Amino acid sequence: MDTSQSHSGSAVLDHASCYRALAARDTRFDGIFFTGVTSTGIYCRPVCTAKTPRESSCRFFSSAAAAEAAGFRPCLRCRPELAPYALQQNLAHAVWQRIAAGALNDGDIERLATDVGLSSRQLRRVLLQHFGVTPVELAQTQRLLFAKKLLQETRLPMAEVAFAAGFGSVRRFNALFALRYGIAPGAIRRAAGSEDASGQDALTLRLAYRPPYHWPRILHYLAGRAIPSVEAVETDGRDGAYLRSVRIGDVSGWLRVTHRAEKHQLELEVAPTLAPVLMPLLARVRTQFDLDANPSVIETHLRQDPLIAGRIDALPGLRVPGAFDAFELAIRAVLGQQVSVAGATTLSGRLVQRFGDAMTAPHGTVAHHFPRAERLAQADVSELAAIGLPQTRAQTIRNLAQFAEQGGLHMPPGLSLDDAVARLRTVRGIGDWTAHYIALRALRFPDAFPAGDLGLQKAAAEGESRLTEKQLAARAAAWSPWRGYAAIALWMA
Repeated sequence: MDTSQSHSGSAVLDHASCYRALAARDTRFDGIFFTGVTSTGIYCRPVCTAKTPRESSCRFFSSAAAAEAAGFRPCLRCRPELAPYALQQNLAHAVWQRIAAGALNDGDIERLATDVGLSSRQLRRVLLQHFGVTPVELAQTQRLLFAKKLLQETRLPMAEVAFAAGFGSVRRFNALFALRYGIAPGAIRRAAGSEDASGQDALTLRLAYRPPYHWPRILHYLAGRAIPSVEAVETDGRDGAYLRSVRIGDVSGWLRVTHRAEKHQLELEVAPTLAPVLMPLLARVRTQFDLDANPSVIETHLRQDPLIAGRIDALPGLRVPGAFDAFELAIRAVLGQQVSVAGATTLSGRLVQRFGDAMTAPHGTVAHHFPRAERLAQADVSELAAIGLPQTRAQTIRNLAQFAEQGGLHMPPGLSLDDAVARLRTVRGIGDWTAHYIALRALRFPDAFPAGDLGLQKAAAEGESRLTEKQLAARAAAWSPWRGYAAIALWMA
């Protein structure tokens, strides 16, 4: 990192350490820092394939926004907008991720500050201390990089690129792009070899990760839990694919995700109708597939326990399969209480057929949107029970839907795992197992651990029939703060 800056909470990497990682093109540091080259005025990812610059020409930054604030332009070869996020469990990065998903596209800093439980002055101070830039500067960098991504990867008309990236007008987009990057947006598009076009069947975008990534096991896990008619996993083809319906606000469509192992990327096809919500959509996909995890850090810690080390050897590139929609996953978790995975899948399919909305997609296995929270919140318990649920569980579904409708699943950044679990348990019918499962897969708490899970108790027993919940919790204490990844290793193995 730029040693002339002090970003509290950032990883401690001095100039020499950064340069060694840059010279080695070490994928572990992709997204952790960016290199500004004073001789060219360009900043790059540490994995850039360009000739390594002299050490004296390098400045290191903890974020793309900090590099741009210092006057550097993004590299057209390694494309900093592709870098995985430097995922850290702190308030500054949580705010950053919300801004990257478009939280400041309307320019309302006060609303974002209220949403994260800060004043606008505190919000500014947090980002300045951690990244060296203001909220406005961070948002501008994210919008420009996202627009650059759309210019290079899609054929969206220029106006749609501007609006999808959160700019209020094409004029403002063109002016800021030229000012910051010294080149017109059209020149970026021409260099990428594409032209404006409308009516294409799908938009194709790429999302990078830090290798390794065990794509087949992620697909296998999601396939067993896919909600019929909402999600599907294709197993034909070289690597398979994940498909689902998408509804964000009033915008709807579909998406399909495949793996480009040689590029360390996932390839995402989305319906053109989703162009207005591409920023939050891509943020959700990154979360669902855990693309910002740093497996070397997680696995180094978990390998201290021989039990988990053996599972990691069989599953390199460990990730926690997440959720595209927190409410959808939470309902799926309740449906899975005291029944098998297959039984929960059957029940979720019935729920979708009864309460979901039909949609059209080019993939016949995806034909519905998951029911909205307000629809299930208003349903009669007897109507919910008709899909094959006990009355008590049908009531829990209704309770959870009312909780979600009131914003209960919208947890503020900085909330502790214990507090999140306690909030979830205020819903009558949600116990410790369900709360931890939701916290792990939907709310992305990496230390969530459902110690009451029978499968985990058996997998950790090592010769015994199974551990008790108390015994498993005691064994798992050493796996913190990555107990959720240990749980996935045990489940998958």
